[in-house]
Amino acid sequence: MEMLGIWSGFGERLIRAAKVEVSLYEEVKEDTTSFPQAMATVILASLATGIGVGLHTGFGAMIIETFIGLLTWFVWALLAFWFGTRLLAEPQTGNDIGRFLRTAGFSSAPGLIRVLGIIPPIQKVVFFVSSLWMLVTVVIAIRQGLNYASTGRAIAVCAIGFVVQLFVFWVLFGGSMRGA
Repeated sequence: MEMLGIWSGFGERLIRAAKVEVSLYEEVKEDTTSFPQAMATVILASLATGIGVGLHTGFGAMIIETFIGLLTWFVWALLAFWFGTRLLAEPQTGNDIGRFLRTAGFSSAPGLIRVLGIIPPIQKVVFFVSSLWMLVTVVIAIRQGLNYASTGRAIAVCAIGFVVQLFVFWVLFGGSMRGA
């Protein structure tokens, strides 16, 4: 019965995260029991990406795309946390990785719509829209998760983390990946 309690309200939280409700990001930042939900959000969004991209090319491609989605999210999250708490920290910046991962995890909620990529005529539009939408939720998650006073600082962390992530994957994979 305890396990069901962890998942209580998960659907509502996904909707609130996607609606960019700042109060949701504050709520999950403080709620230590929300970590499984946050990581489930990342997994589900990665799976939606895998289905939306890979279903047309086979089960193997779907698994690879899902794995790439998970890998890129975790690399980005660690880079964003490091840059956000070391390079661009403010006096009040928190450096609790659990708080950060809970907010960052829920920022993946808009990625759930990527499952609609299974519809070929709208696949590119769905991925473009979801990417922009997730950019907004990621900025909010960083701002709230690291206790930044400035949205500009959160945008800078996103930009730096993204560029470094691209470089890391380019070095590791010789530029053969399609992007994060």
